[in-house]
Amino acid sequence: MSEVTSTAETVDVPLTAQGGPSGDDADAPAEEAQRLAERGSNRSQRPTSQAFRDFIADGWAPRPAPPQRLAAAPWAAARRERISASFPGDRLVLPAGPLKVRSNDTDYRFRPHSAFAHLTGLGADREPDAVLVLEPQAGGGHEALLFFRPRAERTTEEFWADARYGEFWVGVRPSLEDVEAELGLACRHVDGLAAALTGPLPSPDGVVRVVPDADPAVNALVEPDRTAPRDDDGGEGRDPGAELAEALSELRLVKDAWEVEQLQEAVAATVAGFADVARSLRAAVRHERGERVVESAFEGVARREGNGVGYETIAAAGPHACTLHWIRNDGPVRPGQLVLVDAGVEATSLYTADVTRTLPVDGRFSPPQRRVYQAVLDAADAAFAVARPGSRFRDLHAAAMEVVAARLEEWGLLPVSAAEALDPATGGQHRRWMVHGTSHHLGLDVHDCAQARREMYLDAELVPGMVFTIEPGLYFKADDLLVPEELRGTGVRIEDDVLVTEDGCVNLSAALPRRPADVEEWMASLR
Repeated sequence: MSEVTSTAETVDVPLTAQGGPSGDDADAPAEEAQRLAERGSNRSQRPTSQAFRDFIADGWAPRPAPPQRLAAAPWAAARRERISASFPGDRLVLPAGPLKVRSNDTDYRFRPHSAFAHLTGLGADREPDAVLVLEPQAGGGHEALLFFRPRAERTTEEFWADARYGEFWVGVRPSLEDVEAELGLACRHVDGLAAALTGPLPSPDGVVRVVPDADPAVNALVEPDRTAPRDDDGGEGRDPGAELAEALSELRLVKDAWEVEQLQEAVAATVAGFADVARSLRAAVRHERGERVVESAFEGVARREGNGVGYETIAAAGPHACTLHWIRNDGPVRPGQLVLVDAGVEATSLYTADVTRTLPVDGRFSPPQRRVYQAVLDAADAAFAVARPGSRFRDLHAAAMEVVAARLEEWGLLPVSAAEALDPATGGQHRRWMVHGTSHHLGLDVHDCAQARREMYLDAELVPGMVFTIEPGLYFKADDLLVPEELRGTGVRIEDDVLVTEDGCVNLSAALPRRPADVEEWMASLR
């Protein structure tokens, strides 16, 4: 990786001319102590002469014309109108978030905050430090303004010297005109953000609502008394930022047609990734970190076909499958085991799939493995049967748990009857072997709509356009003395992505086999 430069660095001249530790300068008095923040440049030899600056600023081709309008732009505009109607007179502030340091002077790949992406239509890695401001208008409604850091002119030092934003280092950034053309909203330089956030509001009752925890630097720009919680009588009330986050989360509970297309794209790429997982199992068995072989097989597809993975891939072989979020993925993959793979491709638009399959490493289930797998599949099918308009979200889990409890009772594992275990007040024994929920909403976040109110999520009726997972499982830990030895160390989860329609639901991930015989046939076709 190339050296990173900063603003005050060494001219490209011989060491002896820089006052090095030898020759006449050896006994020179020590310079004033250098600040820590400036020491990253000590290894660099960046050119700084005026001749260089003049030369690098000249001789470049004209910039291309602004790009076409993004397909997401009109959908994002409609969402802005809906959120505007919920907060008349208030300034709404949605940061994309800052770059985050991975180590020293290297950053993680940037991903914008999901609320920002939802209301702008920008995906992939766009745009660090950007802020969408919905500015209230005296006549009602809001004007959308996007503040971001546009590309620097070629005559500036940022163009060639700034390792975080410079064109030589991170590629060409868009201009204000480029993004205005893409999104159809007004764009401003981020340098004007502070003035915009502290300006007067058209109504004395208006407040400034900032999405919490998206960008601390943006929060710091807003005067505390303008974001203070208050009720209708002027006393202390709900946090304005929390109310905004809640509304933005609930805005995503029902997906529009464009969002459904993005999720279908993410699921299709995920299905392709699972095919590469199945193909990788022979190589995984031969490697001491076979789980990493499985993980990398999927993630290669995710990077080629999408933005990457929507969350850390779970590649859990053997007893590791009983750890619900096993992401270390450093164990072996052995013949005769099951490998549980929970993975999803994130599309360039940032919508993610979330699919789990539990595969027999040898290509065929053993009788005990098949028994557990079929029980989980039956539980999933029971949830699918109630995934239709008019059912409540909580009904998905209840239907799956009835099957899980019944199977555990049949196998003699419950200390009480299935009916007693299902009693919410005195039961729950069946949950020893499935402690997680059966479903969650899916979209820009793998656990989408997480700030929605209970009555809008768990207790809500299902309506067309909702997208969620169905993912029951059974997990018999290797040290669980209450289960037969042949089941210990066996973990199975089957997870699909589901779209509610007018008359039922569609399994978006149906292209990936679910039934034991179909899984075996599919795996054989890939070998």
